[in-house]
Amino acid sequence: MRVPLTPSARTAVVSAAAFLVLLALVAARWGPLLSFDRAAAVGLHRQALADPGLTRVVRVFSDWVWAPWTMRALTVAAAVTVFRLRADRRFAAWLLGVALVEWGLQQAVKSAVGRDRPRWRHPVDSAHFAAFPSGHAMAATVACGLLLWVLRREGAAGARWGAALAVAALSAVGVGFTRLWLGVHWVSDVLAGWLLGGCLVALSVACYERLALSRGR
Repeated sequence: MRVPLTPSARTAVVSAAAFLVLLALVAARWGPLLSFDRAAAVGLHRQALADPGLTRVVRVFSDWVWAPWTMRALTVAAAVTVFRLRADRRFAAWLLGVALVEWGLQQAVKSAVGRDRPRWRHPVDSAHFAAFPSGHAMAATVACGLLLWVLRREGAAGARWGAALAVAALSAVGVGFTRLWLGVHWVSDVLAGWLLGGCLVALSVACYERLALSRGR
């Protein structure tokens, strides 16, 4: 008997497919994508140089507020809260496991693809290791997705849920913008971080729900 895909599983499949297409285009060095990446990067870099005050603010958000380890720390805090308030060891451990997989997966993909970052005569920031996918964008997407999952399980609804969605969206989109503004990523790097991060969260939710259902039978 064929088991229908849950919304989380469908989201995981769509995100994974989109990421793989983008990965193939980057690996093949598809001309239109590279041209778009370059044009967007040059335009934003010019603006970053022209407005050093705003660039300093953007660096604070990129390096501290939305830094990958800040995002992972939020996931750890959520796991600890779940464990202490709900004594749900399995779910708390699952959250920590997903955060660990996020870090390992993005490092592995970066290493495998080995894409160079943008290079500038007058850089406004620096970053090391390979560019694809954006670790900042992926970490923020995973952390925000997991936190939304926790809130949903706790019954968040109405204005509270709307506010949580708004903050999560602002964080994921905002961190992507900061990496582009600072000239350390291409647009496709950020898009890949969002897609791979979203796929990981959706897959995690789908697998956890499937396991919980199988245990309940």
